[in-house]
Amino acid sequence: MTSASPLFRQWLLLQTLSSRHGGVAVRELAAELEVNDKTVRRDLELFRNLGFPLEETVAGHGRKLWRLTGSLSDGVSFSFDEALALFLGRRLLEPLAGTVLWQAAQNGFKKIRAGLGAAALEYLDRMAGSIYLTGTGGGGYAGQADLIDELQRAVEESKATHIVYQSQRATEPVTYEVYPYGLAYHRGSLYLVAHSRQHDELRHFKVNRIEEAEVSAFPFQRPDDFDLAKHFADSFGVYGGRGDVRIRVRFSASVARYVSESTWHSSQRLTRQSDGGVVAEFRLSSTEEIKRWVMSFGRHAVIESPAALRDEIAQELRALIEQYQPHKPHAPARGPP
Repeated sequence: MTSASPLFRQWLLLQTLSSRHGGVAVRELAAELEVNDKTVRRDLELFRNLGFPLEETVAGHGRKLWRLTGSLSDGVSFSFDEALALFLGRRLLEPLAGTVLWQAAQNGFKKIRAGLGAAALEYLDRMAGSIYLTGTGGGGYAGQADLIDELQRAVEESKATHIVYQSQRATEPVTYEVYPYGLAYHRGSLYLVAHSRQHDELRHFKVNRIEEAEVSAFPFQRPDDFDLAKHFADSFGVYGGRGDVRIRVRFSASVARYVSESTWHSSQRLTRQSDGGVVAEFRLSSTEEIKRWVMSFGRHAVIESPAALRDEIAQELRALIEQYQPHKPHAPARGPP
């Protein structure tokens, strides 16, 4: 248990406090969690600062006990539609199946289900069948629960970490020393945002490609002004860069409504055209992901600027056309006369 993440340890601590209505001593909690008394007291202080109804009482022989004096339901209640929405939204957490977050959420969903009643459950089953979430390209993390917990611990404790990582282009895994700043969720996949010592820059490591993670005892200083939302502000997804690229894309009338219905990036500007099409303008730090996005529209989307990106897509399209050309069979080798 000593190697468990703070999140997992604190969750077990809450479970223990919730089940021991008569209270439990710090020393007992420390023994069950396999940590020292100081760690337990720090967690208890954190819970009190967060507003949990914790109470310290004095039992016989001056023995001090801790207990939770209420439950979440004492201060929070859900209407039927709110509980239903939360329950139906459980599938959004499925990519985290197997992790401590998934396990905790499942317990909460079970309680909601238990409180709905037979008629409500029948309606719930019908409603669930009318909503479908596509899972194309999503990553599954049931087999990486321990690894994700380790990464979370590294982020929370600001500890240098060694990861064994095999990138998409690599033929063999490589070990990197990284300073984990946080986790990002994008299109069904988790990414570790970390400063790589080898590259001397921030990198995004896809969690599915991390084979091992070992959290060291050495702390690192995370920049005080670092913010994940600001870090991704100029990215069209999770690919980042150091540039400042202004991109202009012309969409045909057949896809104009689809493009206009969504906010693809915070910098976007959409301008309707007289032919029914729309011109989209973006300001990004990298063109990697927007290039793939534009190409997914086929002939209905054309890059107008910058010229370098337009030429890059044209080159890829020429290579694609070549792949679809019928290949002439090789002429049989002629033998000696």
